[in-house]
Amino acid sequence: MATTSKVLFRGAASTSSTTLYTVPTTSTTTVVTNILVANTAGSAASFDMSIDGVQIANDIGIAANDTLSLDMKQVIPANATPKIIVGLASAVTVNFHISGVEIV
Repeated sequence: MATTSKVLFRGAASTSSTTLYTVPTTSTTTVVTNILVANTAGSAASFDMSIDGVQIANDIGIAANDTLSLDMKQVIPANATPKIIVGLASAVTVNFHISGVEIV
């Protein structure tokens, strides 16, 4: 069983619901370990995120020029449906950095 640390997503958020990560194969289990959310604007923003179809953040406010850190151990099983991480924000100045491991 190979375990590989990965950047699951790194980039600007969209203002519409967007798939940020998809588990690559039916034999891969992914564990999300950290999510950083940074707001680079001079005004507050908010974001939503779901993992494997379950909402983990709903309209969470993030202050101007601030960063929010979420440490977790959330498993997306190989047999899960939909096997994705989805996110959106109120402004494109919000950036996501999602880290984890893929286990094959």
